[in-house]
Amino acid sequence: MKIVIIGSGNVAYHLAKAFTQKEIPISQVFGRNERALKEISEEFKIPFSTSEIAQADLYLISVNDDSVETISAKILNENALVAHTSGSLPKEILQGNYRKASFYPLQTFSKSKELQYEEIPFFVEAENAEDLEVLRNLAFQISKKVTVSDYEKRKYIHLTAVFACNFVNHLFARAKEISDSQNIPFEYFLPLIDETVQKIHEIEPKSAQTGPAVRNDQRVLALHEVLIKDEEHLKIYKTINESIKKMYEL
Repeated sequence: MKIVIIGSGNVAYHLAKAFTQKEIPISQVFGRNERALKEISEEFKIPFSTSEIAQADLYLISVNDDSVETISAKILNENALVAHTSGSLPKEILQGNYRKASFYPLQTFSKSKELQYEEIPFFVEAENAEDLEVLRNLAFQISKKVTVSDYEKRKYIHLTAVFACNFVNHLFARAKEISDSQNIPFEYFLPLIDETVQKIHEIEPKSAQTGPAVRNDQRVLALHEVLIKDEEHLKIYKTINESIKKMYEL
């Protein structure tokens, strides 16, 4: 099976890496960013192009959501299977007479961060059973966790991921702003962060909650609000504490 990856960002890079590690040949990486494509090409020995999409049996579109529809229209091979890797788009967003599908890896991707691909959940969807089996088999070559999921379920998976990953990371960034403002090394907090994440492997997140809000400790809450000088930090602090209180009916 000839495979082309369209895109040169984090997801495209890691798909190329995962496939290469499992000796799954990639015919081409295609995109607009020549420098990024060249880096992928040189690292994994995959041909690249910014001008002509190669003929393939399977095209994996790994670009930002706003570009999926436009780039999908460039694929003219009506005999191909085309899948995007977005968690928030239906397969019907793809513009072409080919067979449409989705191939969604549930993970946060950065090129500089090593990943255990076999632990990444993949959610696949296709228009027919044969194509679905193709995508399942492909995903199972790099991951132990592959699930068939339609768009109605996948969009809630993506929403949950935003809360569990993107929002949490934003709070890490805001926390670092506070520690930096007081010349406190952020590395002091890494064991706490690691334990917080590790704990929910064993305990339900709701049961694992600690802190002044869940204790309804008004003295500490008031003290913190006095200490916070940044308006945005104060808004976040109050909003999340109110959310905690509502969850625990305090």
